[in-house]
Amino acid sequence: MTSDVHPLATPARERGPLDGIGVIVTRPQRQAAVFASRIAALGGSPLIWSAIVILPPQDIAQLGDVHARLDRYDIAIFVSANAVEFGARPPHAWPANLRVYAPGPGTAEALAAAGIGGARIPARTWDSEGLLELPDLADVAGKHVVIFRGEGGREFLGNALRTRGAIVDHVPCYRRVAPESGAEGLVEALHDGRANALTLTSSEGVDNLMAALGAAGRAKIATLPTFAAHARIAEHARAHGLAVVETAGGDGGLLAGLLEWFGPGNARAASARPS
Repeated sequence: MTSDVHPLATPARERGPLDGIGVIVTRPQRQAAVFASRIAALGGSPLIWSAIVILPPQDIAQLGDVHARLDRYDIAIFVSANAVEFGARPPHAWPANLRVYAPGPGTAEALAAAGIGGARIPARTWDSEGLLELPDLADVAGKHVVIFRGEGGREFLGNALRTRGAIVDHVPCYRRVAPESGAEGLVEALHDGRANALTLTSSEGVDNLMAALGAAGRAKIATLPTFAAHARIAEHARAHGLAVVETAGGDGGLLAGLLEWFGPGNARAASARPS
């Protein structure tokens, strides 16, 4: 497995608000491509270095067993777009009365793309805590809940639902591994001044990134503004010595943070762009 830096070529266009700004994208490959295209649409130059590689679980027996008895569940929760990709059944096999929840719009969009519509998402924060604030999940006593997640995922959501009386099953439908190579290209981009901002969407990804960069790369990346889409990720990144700008959740929050930092008329944008 490799995780190379992939510049995304952009067609000729009028200057956008992120023109000349190189943005490091650390999402897993599939989600990275979508986010990178949004950066490019704003004139930015995305540099994809996926800090986490997503693979199927080593043992798919539990996932197959859950799929075979989906009709026994009242509630299904997908913790991420990766959980949808590896854990969702085809829509024709999805029970009509099974209520579906997602922690944010990105996961809800992935469900809709998979043919599973009507996912409920939090109103305030796009995370497990936000899900638990939904009125629908306040009274779940006696309800059967299945949570589709990665191997070794957080227990917080399932434990909280159990305290409310739910019968909860976790099903691991993917695993996360660190990239084996590819940081050399990212370090080169940092030294050449082609990278002006870093975006983060995972605490585990922060660890993988910093381990892969080496001392020289870590010193360089610490000089960039680092945009983190959640308070937990921001705290973890600060512990690594990164200069963190905490944003709202999801791609939209990261893009809003980039635009506020580098937008037209901002002195920081002028200093970041090549002369």
